[in-house]
Amino acid sequence: FIFYYFRQVFLSQASLIELQPPIKICGDIHGQYADVLRLFDRNGFPPTVNYLFLGDYVDRGQQNLECISLFFCYKIKYPGNFFVLRGNHECSPINRVYGFFEECNRRYQSTRLWLQFQDAFAALPFTGLVAGKILCMHGGLSPKLKSMDQLRQITRPIDPPNPSLHIDLLWSDPDNYTKGWASNCRGVSYVFGKDVVVEMSAILDIELVARAHQVVQDGYEFFANRKLVTIFSAPHYCGQFDNAGAVMNVDENLICSFTVSLIKQ
Repeated sequence: FIFYYFRQVFLSQASLIELQPPIKICGDIHGQYADVLRLFDRNGFPPTVNYLFLGDYVDRGQQNLECISLFFCYKIKYPGNFFVLRGNHECSPINRVYGFFEECNRRYQSTRLWLQFQDAFAALPFTGLVAGKILCMHGGLSPKLKSMDQLRQITRPIDPPNPSLHIDLLWSDPDNYTKGWASNCRGVSYVFGKDVVVEMSAILDIELVARAHQVVQDGYEFFANRKLVTIFSAPHYCGQFDNAGAVMNVDENLICSFTVSLIKQ
């Protein structure tokens, strides 16, 4: 029954969520529930603080169900303060393999529960826009993207076809050694160079692209002369990396600062 509310609240809002600052923008979580609670404890709990999460709530971590359930319930309770975008792990071919399916079956002996989450994931929006100037998505830019209206016109629910604009928004990566567009070593979508970020920022009339999708050592990392930032919010990712996690704070004047969480020793 609660899945009906999940879908309805997502579908009642736009595919390109247009937001006003102040807001805190967070990257990948990957089932690291204790780190999510620490994130809220340090940065403030909804609805006193507005949040935009950039996807990848499930897979690889130990408490995927706690993370996604908390986020969905916050979305239902505070639809105007708490926003979640879709990540590539909120797609069934991926979370079938990387831990979420196994967790649903192990803890609830239920494939049906996993399938209901897929229905909710299919309704998640792909992009956010803060003050018309900070474009947010999980993965990155797309050679198919020519205007903001394309993002507004994405229909949901959808199982993203490959190749497509949707897939690029979920999967593409910036790359220091690429000019223009090149194939992605992930086997899906593209990598793009600094020139692409500069060119598309001008076309879309934006000042910053905020995305997640890649582990970065300090929790955040700039690219293309600070026209793109990667944000990753799962510290000590999978227990295998020594990365920090970060949250990007956007104030009323679009000044961006970062709250960095180091590994709990």
